[in-house]
Amino acid sequence: MKVGIFGSEYQEGKQSLIKHLFEKLYALEAEVHVDTAFYTFLADRLHYTPPVKGLLTEAEPLELDLALSVGGDGTFLRTAARINKQHIPILGINTGRLGFLADISSSEIEGTLEEISKNYFRIEERSLLHLRMGNDDHYALNEIAIMKRDTSSMITIHTRLDGEYLTSYQADGLVVATPTGSTAYSLSVNGPIIAPQSHSFVLSPIAPHSLNVRPLVIPDTIEIRLQVESRNDTYLIALDGRSSVCSVGEEITVGKAQHTVKVVKRHNHTFYETLREKLMWGADVRRK
Repeated sequence: MKVGIFGSEYQEGKQSLIKHLFEKLYALEAEVHVDTAFYTFLADRLHYTPPVKGLLTEAEPLELDLALSVGGDGTFLRTAARINKQHIPILGINTGRLGFLADISSSEIEGTLEEISKNYFRIEERSLLHLRMGNDDHYALNEIAIMKRDTSSMITIHTRLDGEYLTSYQADGLVVATPTGSTAYSLSVNGPIIAPQSHSFVLSPIAPHSLNVRPLVIPDTIEIRLQVESRNDTYLIALDGRSSVCSVGEEITVGKAQHTVKVVKRHNHTFYETLREKLMWGADVRRK
């Protein structure tokens, strides 16, 4: 099994967990490759230089059977962006906080890797958003957010669905989220939670000027066209947290990408179990 490890560079207190991960992979006789930036972090900050088969750079294609994302959901999103269209399944090992995508806890590492070595796991196909702007193509697993810049003025986002005019959002921004991203930024602006198997997207306005504007769930077959007006002639587009400044005037097209992200899941891990655990549904704080 050829395994690539990608990790967060903000986990200096997780040295024992990371060492345990490498030791388990060696015990399973995996061929271990490590992302160059993560290996530099291990060597410089943790003074740990595990023996590896090779280092992974952005310039070369990734020939892996499995990618391990060690960190939180942000690390998972960056790993998915690195893999892009290479169809490599990703396992998220959680050393962060909430962890919807990176849902394997430190206590589950050994058992999960044992199961994977015996080919006992399942793969969930997660849909991506495809953004087209001019000649540029970009992809997002969680969401695409259109946002105002550092000004108190709102922006106006003219929105069409399959060519039909929907509305002009006057707001601080608009989040277009996948089912995977429904528990991320979209949830924080009162968007609904959508099961990963749903073939849908959700449009969630950020601080809309009108109180009767609400999140809207649409089929993921619909093409979304957006045009932005702003008083300072610029605005932000953020794809899974990676933001850039854009000028008004150019139309944005958002739709479903032709490729997916493959997420490795244990057979006993379900989305609804994750909701109960991460969001503490049904928990009674009065019980000790």
